Amino acid sequence: MDPAHERNNTISTLQAATTQLEQSMNVRLIPQEGISFGFALRGARDTGGVATVNGGIKNSAGGVVIAGPCAFGTDEPVVRIIVTAMKFDPAMRSAAILRYSDRALQVFENDLFLECVSLDAASKNQGISTMDWGIASCCKEGIPDVIFRKGHGAEESRIILFGDGPADVANNIIICSNRI
Repeated sequence: MDPAHERNNTISTLQAATTQLEQSMNVRLIPQEGISFGFALRGARDTGGVATVNGGIKNSAGGVVIAGPCAFGTDEPVVRIIVTAMKFDPAMRSAAILRYSDRALQVFENDLFLECVSLDAASKNQGISTMDWGIASCCKEGIPDVIFRKGHGAEESRIILFGDGPADVANNIIICSNRI
């Protein structure tokens, strides 16, 4: 596939999933800083190969708002997560970082039958970013559908939802939105 065409296709695919979320998701899944949502090109190795929703998906006055356009090269938190996951499974090219709640985790695990793995930041290796190490430690035997971290406060607690593409991720978010 032509590289320019693949980049445009990646952006439009992420944008379509983002539009779906804007219309159908529950704001209770949005962390205070917003949802970081991305989709990587095949073989992406850095920020330049991962498209994200610039500024994230936010909760504004009780409604879902897209903060900025989908673009490559942004410094969204989800970029390193996707790049790290792709080292273990190159087909797993999309992810979103959601607000943690026991109910949302229960929906993903028990209703949607997704594989959910806990990230234990307490046992991280020194000198390695918690996120890089944590994602890698959870993916040794394949990438789970969900990696979650239940921290001491809302700022530290997150759910990371993976999918082959942004439509998979968006569909699972919407299903969860209807059940929490």
